[in-house]
Amino acid sequence: MTFSIGVVGVGQFGGHFAHLFKLHPGVSQVFAVDERPERAEAARGHWALDGTMASFEDLLASDVDAVAIFTQRWTHGPLVLQALRAGKHVYSAVPMAVTEEEIARIIETVRETGLVYAMGETSYYNPATVYARDQHAAGRFGRIFYAEGDYVHDMDLGFYEAYQYSGGERWKETASYPPMLYPTHAIGGVLGAVPAHAVSVSCVGVKDDRPDGVFDKDVSMFGNDFSNAMALFELNDGGVMRTNEMRRVGYPSHIRESRFRFFGTEASFEQLATVSVWQDKKAVHDVSARLETRPSIPLDDPSLADVAPELRDAFISGLATVHDSSRLPEEFRGAPNGHEGSHQFLVDDFVTAVNSGSLPPVNAWVAARFTLPGIVAHASAQRNGERLSIRDFGDAPPRG
Repeated sequence: MTFSIGVVGVGQFGGHFAHLFKLHPGVSQVFAVDERPERAEAARGHWALDGTMASFEDLLASDVDAVAIFTQRWTHGPLVLQALRAGKHVYSAVPMAVTEEEIARIIETVRETGLVYAMGETSYYNPATVYARDQHAAGRFGRIFYAEGDYVHDMDLGFYEAYQYSGGERWKETASYPPMLYPTHAIGGVLGAVPAHAVSVSCVGVKDDRPDGVFDKDVSMFGNDFSNAMALFELNDGGVMRTNEMRRVGYPSHIRESRFRFFGTEASFEQLATVSVWQDKKAVHDVSARLETRPSIPLDDPSLADVAPELRDAFISGLATVHDSSRLPEEFRGAPNGHEGSHQFLVDDFVTAVNSGSLPPVNAWVAARFTLPGIVAHASAQRNGERLSIRDFGDAPPRG
């Protein structure tokens, strides 16, 4: 069984994902859609896709079965809803949405239509999350009572160029995107290993002080001047999770932009930029080699010509020893990967779910648990750290 898909937004990551969808044996056709027709045509030619469509509306009116959305992050919620209501299965880049209301509407629409929705949270397959998930499933942590997820990516390391590429002349209006409205790389890496969800949060935002017009309330389309934010979450199982979202920080994010720590009653696991350790009550074990990814393509690959050098590691990182690559289709061998080996797994999850009628791991209900805590955390920061409750939409209903 196969299906067709249209990839919306093929500037950088979208083109690489279009290529993976094209390679997957469960996909019959792949079409490129972009508000800049020349980008859609370039993606079609470079990745040997099956065609282009003039607009998102044309895609929804076509008989294409599914849509993959790689547009600006604050546009995902409305576009996802349009696609679902047009009868399309949806793969969405992160974040799921930027308001609780958008999240609620997506979940209700998925429930009503029975269509597949998957959010492409890369940290779900981050080697550290995979490792912690396996250790937790084996009971080796004991009870995990505290965990941390950091997304530590300085604006100077490629983000200026990325926003200029996507935002055009008015890029500074969008470069001020609030850090906690993009929390899934940090939160998803923790909750992807610990089966819990956040129930309350207190967050403090750090106001930016660099006078370059970014994170300036008078310029920002979001009215945001926080460049860094730190949130403390209460989990439903009585544990605690801390999340750090940093955009002004002296740290080599090109080496490891997401990192995690888990503390249990019997053992713990911690990461720094280049070291990962497992610790029990007797010793410290260096597990760095198991989590180190291997490059999937060279840093100077022609497909990365429009990507800032500081961001290219996220496009080339392949599989680590801890990954179970046996589940991936043979056609993915030697293909580009990225975000520490996650891209191929995320594509395979979505294709498998659509063709089998099953739930993908990061389905709408899981995506809400990865996304909404950050939205509430940002509101807390705007209210000087006031502790706020977080709505939970429950578990996904069983399929079939």
